[in-house]
Amino acid sequence: GTFVLWFGWYGFNPGSALAIANETSGHVAGLCAVTTTVAAAAGCVTAMFTDTIIESFVSGEASYDLTMAMNGALGGLVGITAGTSVVTPWAALIIGIIAGWVYYGFSKFLIKMRIDDAVDAIPVHFANGMWGVLAVGFFAEPTRQAKAYSDNITHVGWFYNTSDANLLLIQLVSILWICAWVGGLMTPFFVILRCLGMFRVDPLEEEVGLDISHHRGSAYDMSGPKQQDVEELLEVRASKHGKVHLPSEISEGETMATAEPPQPQIHRYAYPSAEISV
Repeated sequence: GTFVLWFGWYGFNPGSALAIANETSGHVAGLCAVTTTVAAAAGCVTAMFTDTIIESFVSGEASYDLTMAMNGALGGLVGITAGTSVVTPWAALIIGIIAGWVYYGFSKFLIKMRIDDAVDAIPVHFANGMWGVLAVGFFAEPTRQAKAYSDNITHVGWFYNTSDANLLLIQLVSILWICAWVGGLMTPFFVILRCLGMFRVDPLEEEVGLDISHHRGSAYDMSGPKQQDVEELLEVRASKHGKVHLPSEISEGETMATAEPPQPQIHRYAYPSAEISV
């Protein structure tokens, strides 16, 4: 799904040039493709390795979270979208790196605040959407602004003219207006849904999963592999790479599965006609 979205972003960002009719429009579309790729890759690597490094310091063990990589890439794509046609490739790299950190930080913040966001849509789209809009105020390059829009450019990115912060302030105001518009428009709908008891599903449905209650089946196979399949895989690997030892976890699991289950013991307590099995 992540790669489908990433591929679709090339239609979204370069496609926003609307035409490749001359040298200028071709340059804009090509720049959009490059900045989109760089920012997505930077966000992917940054989010995953930031999570790995922090985990290694905290627990002493390092692992590589695929979810961090995928959502980091999506965060980079969101972060570059606002300025994809007006920033340089090196700026896209910085935007993508910061987008990876923004995603990681906001994702951990939601967990700390006990806010349920199963797919981390808020860190990807909300947090990095705001960062992407602000990034235009920092990194919009005058020459590329002129090619993408017009030669009559009044304000540029703050890094190109530190005495003029107008574009950065405009981007900040736009974020505030978007939040006010969405919040003001959607809050009444959420309040009505809550009053009607439609804002959340039943707690039992939350435990079982909406895949089952709403979509007629589970989306994920949560059962473990069959012991026979594991042994067959080990035999295949042994034939290719030499002797392969059965992992201790699987060996212990096999021993526990073949052992007879303990029989419950009956302890009698001083209650009339009552037996409690322990």
